[in-house]
Amino acid sequence: MTKAIETLMDGLIDYAGLFPPSKLAMQQAVENYAKYTRSEHAGFLSRFICPVTKLMDLTEHGAMLMPGTYATSGYREMADDLPGWSVSAIIDADLDECLDVIAEFNEHHRHEDHGLARVDAIEMRIDSPSDVDDALDLIPEEISPSFEIPKAAIFSGDPRGYVAALAGNDALAKIRCGGITPDLFPAPADIARFIHACHAADVPFKATAGLHHPVRAEQNLTYDDNPPRGVMHGFLNVFLAAALVRVAGIDEPMTVRILEETDPKAFVLTDTDAGWRDHTINLTELARVRESFATGYGSCSFTEPIDDLRHLGLL
Repeated sequence: MTKAIETLMDGLIDYAGLFPPSKLAMQQAVENYAKYTRSEHAGFLSRFICPVTKLMDLTEHGAMLMPGTYATSGYREMADDLPGWSVSAIIDADLDECLDVIAEFNEHHRHEDHGLARVDAIEMRIDSPSDVDDALDLIPEEISPSFEIPKAAIFSGDPRGYVAALAGNDALAKIRCGGITPDLFPAPADIARFIHACHAADVPFKATAGLHHPVRAEQNLTYDDNPPRGVMHGFLNVFLAAALVRVAGIDEPMTVRILEETDPKAFVLTDTDAGWRDHTINLTELARVRESFATGYGSCSFTEPIDDLRHLGLL
């Protein structure tokens, strides 16, 4: 593994095993997450994504797997050197009520005997830019919010008004990059327009959906026996394009070209540089972009991205 891959992948993936196309039961999802936190590539892993309405299920099924001290049912495990689980909660009900549930969850799981975990981020959809201020008035400062830009503003639309509403706040813009049918995938030009809007407004972003694979290619969109197929965006395409926008100032047409790239060999990932073809940045710049601009993405699979990187000889 090169230092560029290590830097790019550091905390890149939020695990969304509860969501399609995996759509796992809570027990399986938390067992997977616990296993991944102790795996060879645990450094690639970030938060566990959970709807607020399922936080009680997370407590029920996940507490015994979280770092902490337990003395029930004959099972006892002293807290190891792993931190408590970080959770990103999807707002799937009234925001005020959801925040109350989150506060109760955090209070319960700050005690080792209950399993250490904390909701330190939330994600919610908005219908208009004015929704941002209303939500920020309610959200505690210690919770990082991501606001998902509506599909209509992404698909051949204009996300700038939504992104501008986030400027100057400790909040992220969120883009959905795919789904379980081909029509849910925005075009490369749509993603490029979103990235440039975030850069211009100095607003960090996260992505979700449709980024299981490193490089743009046609893939199965579900795990069904006869799955629909479509061209999926690559996470190398998206995050290296964002890095070059942020550091090298590439324009939208160049960004689209990177997002459209299907040749894995076109991406530069060495011990000193990262980028695409002749456009590269150093790893200090890449780390800064990952920390403060292109922060990560949600994926219902943690193993597929790793398996693909290994197949490409990048791990």
